[in-house]
Amino acid sequence: MRIARFSSGDDVGFGLVDTDAESGQEFVSRISGHPLLGNIQLTGERAKLEDVRLLSPVLPSKVVCIGKNYADHVAEMKDVTGGATAEPVVFLKPSTAVTGPGDPVFYPAASAQVDYEGELAVVIGRMGREVPVERAKEMVFGYTVANDVTARDLQRTDKQWTRAKGFDSFCPVGPWVETGLTLEEASDLRITTTVDGEVRQDARTSALMHPIPELVSYISSFMTLLPGDIILTGTPAGVGPVEPGQRVSVAVEKVGELSNPVVTRE
Repeated sequence: MRIARFSSGDDVGFGLVDTDAESGQEFVSRISGHPLLGNIQLTGERAKLEDVRLLSPVLPSKVVCIGKNYADHVAEMKDVTGGATAEPVVFLKPSTAVTGPGDPVFYPAASAQVDYEGELAVVIGRMGREVPVERAKEMVFGYTVANDVTARDLQRTDKQWTRAKGFDSFCPVGPWVETGLTLEEASDLRITTTVDGEVRQDARTSALMHPIPELVSYISSFMTLLPGDIILTGTPAGVGPVEPGQRVSVAVEKVGELSNPVVTRE
């Protein structure tokens, strides 16, 4: 299932996204309750997807990010972040960085270089602490697409990543959560990032140095994961700068496409 969070007028809710077999038109069917609570019941309300505004599909208590998880990206960023590490590199983005599909990424006045980083994101479906690798799949509600926007110059000068990764709007997520993928399928998906239609990143999640079950287990060994939390699994090579007026689109095979304009905050 593709589960979206959307607004229609002043009303915000969750819905199932499906495609009409005959017309190819996409619709969203409203559900009652909260999908993370296991209460997925159709209300009978249905709207064309183009007539609603998609929001970030979840509102996480935290966004847990993994750095240096593709060997080619480690190589291209060695002068900034150093070489590969034996254990996953973990950092956090604040929940206030999360924004939805189509929403603007605001270019901060404090930075002179803002980079895109396309990623597969894991949405957590249940509370878990010290989760064994073999039980990691029980924690996964589904998958979505994310852009780990980074003020690269601040990452260099600050020598740690909180400010560079944490600006408002620096974590676009969406367009929905895909719950129908197995862990094995999610472990080999194509991920591409384009800027104004030009391909900048093109890789497969099979190249992850630390796979999803290991990430879930490792993170939960020192922090409790809660329903709705998001894990960004890392970005492949090809990261680079964007400027106000450009549009960044991240697509993950079998999951969806996330597209956001970059703008200057007025």
